[in-house]
Amino acid sequence: MESKTLQESAHRYALSLPFTEHCWPFGPEHDVFKVCGKIFMMTTTAHGRPMVTMKSEPQTALLNQQIYPSIEPGYHMNKKHWISVYAGDEIDLPLLESLIQHSWDRVVDTLPRKDQKRLRP
Repeated sequence: MESKTLQESAHRYALSLPFTEHCWPFGPEHDVFKVCGKIFMMTTTAHGRPMVTMKSEPQTALLNQQIYPSIEPGYHMNKKHWISVYAGDEIDLPLLESLIQHSWDRVVDTLPRKDQKRLRP
């Protein structure tokens, strides 16, 4: 997947998830996606490389980093709980959407049960 397609696809999928808020709390160059006020995904460009950064379960994050060269520890984030995805031939739409869904689910899983029931379709 190419850089431009990576971020466009990530934005489109994130916005399709229930109750997603798109905002720019860190400036216009950082697209932030939240659910119930908690960040689950960000997109930006650093050192000329567009990226998508999202939450991940620590073991899954390590495994994905070993399998996919374009997945690295989260840029400027907690390296244990966040990953950054860069453009690469091994990154396809189903993988990207799965990673974003997993991130959204991780955030929703931390919310009170009544909020979880309201958010999940």
